[in-house]
Amino acid sequence: MADLLNLLFHPLPNGIMTVLTGCSLLYWLFVMISGSGLDFGVDADAALEVGDVSELDSPDDVSEPGIMAKIWDFINVGKVPVMVIVTLFKFVSWIMTIVSSVVFGLGKLGIWSVLILIPIFIIAYFLMHYLTKPFVKLYNNLGYKGDDPIDFLGRSGKMKSTIEDQKIGSAEFFINGDVIRLNVLSQDGSKIDYNDSVMIVNESVDRKLFYVKKEINLSNI
Repeated sequence: MADLLNLLFHPLPNGIMTVLTGCSLLYWLFVMISGSGLDFGVDADAALEVGDVSELDSPDDVSEPGIMAKIWDFINVGKVPVMVIVTLFKFVSWIMTIVSSVVFGLGKLGIWSVLILIPIFIIAYFLMHYLTKPFVKLYNNLGYKGDDPIDFLGRSGKMKSTIEDQKIGSAEFFINGDVIRLNVLSQDGSKIDYNDSVMIVNESVDRKLFYVKKEINLSNI
């Protein structure tokens, strides 16, 4: 028993992953005991809509998903609840960490052994693409369609670029405790400068592009 506990918490990477995996276990136990349902805490649809606008030159380019959208989509976020994916990621990383600590004798590296988590996390990420496929089929059969999308209309935020005419830029919005960056376009083509306060007044059909206007408040009157 003592040897098992020592393996779970030594060296450092084992301890880190044991604690993280244990937190996920406690979460699921709380969900089952409380019967509170699965509140996954991340809006998958919103995550898939947030993209990198640095390469966008015209509205036609908006249909191409950004890098973050591709990262989320690769591990099937939106098709499988986020907490299921996070738990599976932790569990796989935990197993890989335990095995690697035994095979490579990481204990002799001391605190530097924590660096093994970098390649483990990378490998675990790519494994998620395949390991989540059975869950995609399961949740599809259960009728899971992802979390409810955020209603962005009327939201206020800050410009992170300057836009004018048909130039697409980006703006950040603080929603439900998260900072979300969206692709935006001036509603009437007027110039909106970096760091200006804006309000979302419309959105494209595919919700990849949001139309904004400069918000009038006491600070810019």
